[in-house]
Amino acid sequence: MQSSKEEIVEFIQREFPQSLVKCDIEAVTEQGASVVYRVDQQDLRPGGTISGPTMMTVADYALYIAILGEIGIVGLTVTTNLNINFLRKPVANQNIRGICRLMKVGKALIVGEVTLYSIGQDDPIAHVTGTYSIPPKR
Repeated sequence: MQSSKEEIVEFIQREFPQSLVKCDIEAVTEQGASVVYRVDQQDLRPGGTISGPTMMTVADYALYIAILGEIGIVGLTVTTNLNINFLRKPVANQNIRGICRLMKVGKALIVGEVTLYSIGQDDPIAHVTGTYSIPPKR
């Protein structure tokens, strides 16, 4: 692991503080991370469910945190692909946990997967795969 949870939080507070308004970093592990997104009324859509863009946000954030933990603080690491499979209706007004596992860490690309859960539920609400591009070292 190249960056600790504390180092990542310090970086995020300095460079990307708006992401911490609704997200908490629970853990940063070797090739992984866990985050919690605090759901509120703005995240709900008609039908009493959490919006897809909200769930994608959680997954993208979990990937970013796991990657920073693995390769160190490289702020310009960016998403190049994000694919989501919605598995079941999330519990409305219930926070979401994203658990990320990096599957491949290369020199230019990192591929990971995130499983999303409504907190308090055992069954996943979505499965996400994503690819990030690592900027070349100069």
